[in-house]
Amino acid sequence: MGRRQTIHIPGVQHNAPIPFGARVGNVVYSSGIQGINADTGDLVDDVGEQARQCFRNLRTFLAHAGATPDDIVRLTCFLSDLSDRQALNEPWLEMFPDENDRPARHTSKYDPPPGGMKIQIEVVAVVE
Repeated sequence: MGRRQTIHIPGVQHNAPIPFGARVGNVVYSSGIQGINADTGDLVDDVGEQARQCFRNLRTFLAHAGATPDDIVRLTCFLSDLSDRQALNEPWLEMFPDENDRPARHTSKYDPPPGGMKIQIEVVAVVE
């Protein structure tokens, strides 16, 4: 076994041969985490629900990496429409309610892949 631990999110699949992230030592990097409902495999059209599922999948990803939201140092967000920031901010504020204890965050507009994806998030975490 190599020193890199590949991380998957149970119930969330895509067609690319790419894991949802990797951990080497105490550093965790994610690939794009999607807003697919891990229980049903569905991607609903509502951006707010996609955002909630992204953060739910983020928690699952972190748990499989041996990390928690407290270990996140940077979150990068990609929105197909930047006017959807409020849909992103709601689960963000639930995960990080303390304005003095939040990771860095950057949000960019992107051209999503086909299939209705409106949001993706990526994370970097450092585990103690």
